[in-house]
Amino acid sequence: MKKLTLEGLAKTAGVGVATVDRVLNERGGVSPATTRKVLEAARAAGLNRILPEEHRHPWQLEVVLSGNDSFFFKQLAQDFSDVASGLGYRRLTLHRTFIPESRPDKLAAHIVACSSKRDGLIVFAHEYSAIYDALALCKQRGVPVITIVSDLPGAERLCHVGINQLQAGRTAGLLMGKMLHTAGEVIMISGRFDYTAHRLRIQGFRDVLQQDFPHIGLREVLAGQEQRDTISKLLEKQLSQAGHITGIYNTGLGNREISEALARHRMLDKSVFITHELYRSTRELLAKKTLSLTIDQNTRQHAQLATDIMLRHLDSGDTPETYASGKVEFMLFTGENYA
Repeated sequence: MKKLTLEGLAKTAGVGVATVDRVLNERGGVSPATTRKVLEAARAAGLNRILPEEHRHPWQLEVVLSGNDSFFFKQLAQDFSDVASGLGYRRLTLHRTFIPESRPDKLAAHIVACSSKRDGLIVFAHEYSAIYDALALCKQRGVPVITIVSDLPGAERLCHVGINQLQAGRTAGLLMGKMLHTAGEVIMISGRFDYTAHRLRIQGFRDVLQQDFPHIGLREVLAGQEQRDTISKLLEKQLSQAGHITGIYNTGLGNREISEALARHRMLDKSVFITHELYRSTRELLAKKTLSLTIDQNTRQHAQLATDIMLRHLDSGDTPETYASGKVEFMLFTGENYA
C-alpha cells in the first residue's frame, strides 16, 4: 500500500517515486519548487501521516548587478546586503554577482548556472536574445526571476522592480522647461543606448520639451556610453561650437566631468543642469549650486521591494503584477533638500 501511495503521489506531482520518498522522509536533495509540488499533492490526497515542513533551509537568492563603476549599483548591492541581514541568515542567503554590461554572454551563462542552484534570481540586464533565452530556461526549471532597474519587456520574469523611467525623463523635461525662460539650446547626454532606462529617459525628456517648450532647442543626443573620457570629449566639442547653451541633461554617470567642462567654459551659473541619482558627487554639486536638481531612484526601496516580492512568492506562491507590484517612486533633490 505504501508503494502504491508513493507511486500515486509521484504521478500526481509529476516526479519520480524516489523524489517523493526524499521529500516525505526529509532526505534532502530536492529543490524547494519540487518539494512544494510533492507536499501539495500529499495534502490533496489526504495522506495519513505527519508531513514535513515545506521549507527548512534559508532561501538561496542570487542578485546579479552591473559591474560598471557607477555609484548606483554599488549602493544597490549594499542595500540588498542590509535587507538580507535584517531578515537573518535563517530566512535567506544572499549571493551577489557583478557582471560587466558589455558581457551579455557571460551574464546569460551565469543566469543558466544559477537556475540549477538558486531558489530565485533578481537580475539587472539589457535586451539581448541570450538573456531572454536564459530567463526562459529559469521559467522551465521553476526558478522565479525579477528584473530590476531596467525592464526586459516580454521576458519570462516574475515581475519588474523599478521606477517609471519614461516618467522620470518627462519630469526632467518639465522642470528643465519651467526653469528656462529664454530661448536657447539644451544638450542631452545619455548612458548606454542598449540600456532601456536611458532610452526611456531621453524619450520622455525630448517629448515634453518639444511639445510644451518650443523656445528650447535640442541638440543631438551625446552617446556617453558610461565612459567618462568619452563624455568629456563629446561635451567639450559641443560647448566649443557656436550657439547659446542654456541647459544640460545627463541620464547616467559623468556628472563631475560635466561640471568641470561647464567650469572651463564659464557656464556654471549660466545653465540649468539636471541629472539622476543622489550620491557624493551630486551632493557636492548641489551644495555648490552647480547642479540644479537630481532625480534619485531610491536604491533602498528597490532592494526592499524586490526581496519582499521574491520571498512572498517563494513562501506562498504569491504572483505579483508585472509592474504595479514593483513600482518604485523616484525622488527629487535640489540644493535645499539634498542633505
